[in-house]
Amino acid sequence: MQLRTIVKGAAAVFAAMQLVGMASRMGRGMNLRGKTALVCGASRGLGRAVALELARRGCKVAICARSEQDLEEVRAEIARAGGTVYAEACDLRSKEQVDDLVANVVARLGSLDVVVANAATIEVGPIESMTVADFDTALNDIFKTSLHPALAALPKMREAKRGTLAFVTSIGAKVGVPHLAPYSAAKFAELGFAEALRAEAAKDRVHVLTIVPGLMRTGSYVHAAFKGDSEKEYAWFGAGSTSPLTTMSADRAARRIVRAIARGDSEIVLTLSAKLAARANGIAPGLVSFFTKMAGRLLPAMPDDPMARARLREGVDIEGKSASPAVAAVKAAGLPLQVEHNQT
Repeated sequence: MQLRTIVKGAAAVFAAMQLVGMASRMGRGMNLRGKTALVCGASRGLGRAVALELARRGCKVAICARSEQDLEEVRAEIARAGGTVYAEACDLRSKEQVDDLVANVVARLGSLDVVVANAATIEVGPIESMTVADFDTALNDIFKTSLHPALAALPKMREAKRGTLAFVTSIGAKVGVPHLAPYSAAKFAELGFAEALRAEAAKDRVHVLTIVPGLMRTGSYVHAAFKGDSEKEYAWFGAGSTSPLTTMSADRAARRIVRAIARGDSEIVLTLSAKLAARANGIAPGLVSFFTKMAGRLLPAMPDDPMARARLREGVDIEGKSASPAVAAVKAAGLPLQVEHNQT
């Protein structure tokens, strides 16, 4: 009898939570056709996939990234499919460049209804290999590349009494990940800012969506930077980033992100492993801490070579120079993803 009562109570709580979620979304949904969306970091990977999906849904799409050449490929891809697209090279770390970008998007496309803050870099290695400069870089490349577009777009959205700011964070913003300390620190900052902004902007009908992905199959690990025993760091991170068991395809993730924007969701967590980690951390943080400590012990140790403490290698450099079978295996598995998602 007690078990039946507990089960009924749990079912009632779950139903109530579903109703609260539905009620909280009422009035926030958006018909994307004809709306203007700016996707930051759109030249490759998940950003590219989101830009293409928004165009398919009828959005006028503005795209930005630092590389004008890579950006042109995505612009042409959207244009060939009949979409309306504006592309502008922009260093999102610069507030002045971002302010100009947002003004140009409104001038060219007429409005700004959605901003997807997606640009980021990632550095992998043990804490012994990291310096204060590594953390400063992560804050500039991850937190500020989200902060600047949000603050530039917010006044225009407040004035229009509508808009969505979507932040692509990470499971590393909810659970500290070993050997990703600068990345996790910057992503925690991004998530905290987004949640605070959600509370303040709601009165002006500006909605904030936080996107919490696990690993995506985008081939982007070749542009990650590796420290410490760089080849071993590349091998474990690259293997996790290519396995269908631990990742989600970028195109599927993009469809779910755009659907969440249209529905007016407040948060979406992508990949089963990320969902399990986020929920477990909320219910039993001690247990999650135990597993992350175990992972930290299993990851590559800092090599004895003192030069390794300062050596920073990009994934593509490791692929081109390493004779390691593990690196070769990751390279073979990831090459189709790199080609598909404009990472080469």
